[in-house]
Amino acid sequence: MISKSSIDTVFEVSRLEEVIGDFVQLKKAGSNYKGLSPFSDERSPSFVVSPVKQIWKDFSSGKGGNVVAFLMEHEHFTYPEAIKYLAKKYGIEIEETEQSNEEKEKQDTRESLYLVSEFANTYFQKTMHKTDAGQAIGLSYFKERGFTPETIKLFGLGYALDEWQAFSDEALKKGYKLEFLEKTGLTIVKGEKYFDRFKGRVMFPIQSMSGRVLGFGGRILTNDKKAAKYMNSPESEIYYKSKVLYGIYHAKQSIAKEDNCFLVEGYTDVIQFHQTGITNVVSSSGTALTPEQIRLINRLTKNITVLFDGDAAGMRASIRGIDLILEQGMNVRVCSFPQGEDPDSFARQNTEEELREYLETNSKDFIQFKAGLLVEDSKNDPIKKAETIRDIIQSISKIPDRIKQEVYLQECARIMDISEAVLFSSLAQIGNKDQKDQKAPEKEQRSFEVIKNEDQSKKVDVQYVLERKIIEILLLYGNREEEFEDLILKENDKGELVLEPVVQQAKVFEKIFLDLQEDEMHFGNETFKTLYYTIINTLNQNPDFVLEHFVNNPDAHLSQEITSILMEDERHTLHDWKRKDIFPKAKTDSVAQLVSETILSLRCYLIDQKVLEFQQSTLGNVGESNWNILEEVKDYYGLKMLLSRKLNRVL
Repeated sequence: MISKSSIDTVFEVSRLEEVIGDFVQLKKAGSNYKGLSPFSDERSPSFVVSPVKQIWKDFSSGKGGNVVAFLMEHEHFTYPEAIKYLAKKYGIEIEETEQSNEEKEKQDTRESLYLVSEFANTYFQKTMHKTDAGQAIGLSYFKERGFTPETIKLFGLGYALDEWQAFSDEALKKGYKLEFLEKTGLTIVKGEKYFDRFKGRVMFPIQSMSGRVLGFGGRILTNDKKAAKYMNSPESEIYYKSKVLYGIYHAKQSIAKEDNCFLVEGYTDVIQFHQTGITNVVSSSGTALTPEQIRLINRLTKNITVLFDGDAAGMRASIRGIDLILEQGMNVRVCSFPQGEDPDSFARQNTEEELREYLETNSKDFIQFKAGLLVEDSKNDPIKKAETIRDIIQSISKIPDRIKQEVYLQECARIMDISEAVLFSSLAQIGNKDQKDQKAPEKEQRSFEVIKNEDQSKKVDVQYVLERKIIEILLLYGNREEEFEDLILKENDKGELVLEPVVQQAKVFEKIFLDLQEDEMHFGNETFKTLYYTIINTLNQNPDFVLEHFVNNPDAHLSQEITSILMEDERHTLHDWKRKDIFPKAKTDSVAQLVSETILSLRCYLIDQKVLEFQQSTLGNVGESNWNILEEVKDYYGLKMLLSRKLNRVL
């Protein structure tokens, strides 16, 4: 268990915008930050971070919470793991009691897989540095590749002994279960026998964006033609190849800072670039590029530069991934290296300055690169030239932005020496075909036929909305002192009842509590009822109420509800009203009015519900008791008229 003082220190020191900024590219939006949702596929930002409240809200998925909640959602951490991650990031020493054997056994499967992977990572590194075979084979290989000791340590490179059970036996000896060794793919089990998957290979740990080891890539060093040169961990509950990019942990900050990501093919390409000084580089880990991997980059930048080997066949095979990048609405540039060179070898032979200059000079827009590559194949052949143009238009059709499409078509027309009109016509044909393919067979709609909108049948739960608004007011302004103007019934000189304004000074939470008590109003929603009494008690007992502490303390369900309530207004910041010269009035300018109107509106609603209840009870019944009920209904209507005058509107 982590001590409460350590947890409090972590919350005090952690800055939400800094932590989330490691995973999502955030842009300033007034007092908040906004970015693309890391939990859904979107092109318009709906993810809002509030540094003032130290909470975040993802309006596309409905998720939200504090800094720990983000790490638990995004990285699938447990609560203690999230606290430890933040402590490590901010250099905080945490106090905790050692776990008992019973507590270790309670670790779920997922956590066990992480623990096994971390152990393997440490084991492979130790094997390479501390054994004769590791130094002679593994370490020598990495040194021959030009990697410095600092680089080898940074990327956690290691070596698996060329023995059938060396790793598995050591893991079992340390208490790790064979079940989890098999699930991570580190150990292959055949009946009662087992052996190491990566025996005799140099090891490249594959890390998540937060630095957790998910799996491994292993390269064989012998000339065994039957064995694969590179081998990856099989997919598991923690490792999905299509959702992971090699090097993203070390590259994420520089990708966001440089606003560009270099995409290469292999592990050593990433490491060599990093060692040379260019750190905003990742690899698809030897697998075909996937939409999930592209979206991972998209959270950090809109710009990708794809780096190809000098091998022409390899370029043609890899260029297919460009269409996937375009589909995600990203900007693509392409750079190839001289014949016989790859990013690894080229970076090794050049300084950082020379490498940067080469990349800047030789990076081309994808349309120029693709046209240049395909034109070489279609020289003096009209049929092939037509196919080349069609291929380029097919790529342009993937771009969701219409303006970009037009610019690219104009560029294509210039390069291929063909009229823009023909290209626009071809693009339209591709668009029409795609729409037809996607459309399901529908019954032909008749002229002037009215289609019922299902959403129109949904009714607004007025009581829910008003109760939620009361909780929001308490959270944001509960301790604030305001002047409240009430209208009190008094008898004038003529003996008539009139409303007279009376101004009183009070704290917001006291005003709300007294008004609700006076009318004996109760919350209908159980969650809001719990929150209401928790907040009122906290404000009563703690004059120095701090919102962040309240958000961090309740259970997960209440914390989620609090975040949703507090961030509801931040949805409007996504529209960037100021840029459109629209300046909404701040809520803080009219807190007293907001409190009064919300309470009065709730009272009016409850009156309507009471009247409806009376009406239903009198249906089909005739008797003296009904006259009493009608009298009560009349009184309630009189009260509603009075409230209407207080609200200064017809109800």
